[in-house]
Amino acid sequence: MKRIAILGSTGSIGCKALQVIEAGGERYKVVALAAGRNIDLLAKQIDEFRPLGAALLEQEDAKTLRNRLNERCETQVFYGTEGFCHLVTLPEVDTVISAMSGAAGLVPTYQAIKAGKEIALANKETLVIAGSVIMAEAKKQELAILPIDSEHSAILQSLQGHHKEDVRQVILTASGGPLRESSQGEMEKVTPEQALRHPNWNMGTKITIDSATLMNKGLEAIEAKWLFDLNIDQISILIHPQSIVHSMVEYKDGSIIAQLGIPDMATPISYALSYPRHLESMLPRLRLEEIGTLSFTRPDMKKFKCLDLALKAAQIGESMPAVLSGANEVAVELFLKGKILFTDIAELVEKTMDAHRPYPLNTIEEAMGADSWSRIKARELAGEFTVRRS
Repeated sequence: MKRIAILGSTGSIGCKALQVIEAGGERYKVVALAAGRNIDLLAKQIDEFRPLGAALLEQEDAKTLRNRLNERCETQVFYGTEGFCHLVTLPEVDTVISAMSGAAGLVPTYQAIKAGKEIALANKETLVIAGSVIMAEAKKQELAILPIDSEHSAILQSLQGHHKEDVRQVILTASGGPLRESSQGEMEKVTPEQALRHPNWNMGTKITIDSATLMNKGLEAIEAKWLFDLNIDQISILIHPQSIVHSMVEYKDGSIIAQLGIPDMATPISYALSYPRHLESMLPRLRLEEIGTLSFTRPDMKKFKCLDLALKAAQIGESMPAVLSGANEVAVELFLKGKILFTDIAELVEKTMDAHRPYPLNTIEEAMGADSWSRIKARELAGEFTVRRS
């Protein structure tokens, strides 16, 4: 039995992971659940799975949750980053599903690695912000980091049985998001509601906006660099609207190995938890004769400037990807609040990057420092947009 802690249990990935775990029967046991602020859903999850521990971000929310739980419920309730770290380092935990949105999952994931826990990673910002530090610690602990992102899961599967030195490139596929067909002029007028209408995937708010800007694909490129020990120029990106080919690996002899499947996160979650096995799925089978056509095009880097910025940050390296990530989180938040335009997201990220002098990251504290600096700087620079738009 694999004993599991979930960081971000109330998010889209966390909820899907619990479905996979429930379908897995006696193969899996939920030991700990951690969430941000969704008290109601976390309380329901505790009632169903009866974990040893649970945590929320804020102390007051944790008190509310504790009072709401049945007196007979033995689940201990914690709060904050310290509480998250406590849960993922419990001796009863074997595997940590890291699915918190944004930078919030970085420190708990790092502490889980230091404690020798297997990591099923859905939080791409962990590697974007502190890839060198995270991978060095994983190597030290002799741990595998198994990806939950559908693209990285596809790459992992396409690498099985092949020699790494034979790889020419990996090809990340992108749906293109809800604005794939929009003109530059139309994108300036995009509302949060329009940007959140993803055609293929049901995801959290932040990642859905990142999909609309294609920042998500840039973050995935940086993540792939660390996960698979690649140079950034070994990673290419294709728009694939059908979201059936989840990613591919091209080898030096011209062979391309791909992983195909219906667009549902249950598949990569299940593979990460059962690796290297492919266990029976609760999903319907992919029937290619019903899909008909699979198409691929190159992304428009001028229209989707966030993707271009992410690849530039990867080329620069050092602290720049952390700055990219932090500035993007701020920009997405401001857009969702109606403070800046959709097209301002890329401009704010670029201005923050231009203001930064990159430096090497050797510790988790240095990585967090770069992330913190970028957030402060991005909020400072955002004032210019407010004045300009008023």
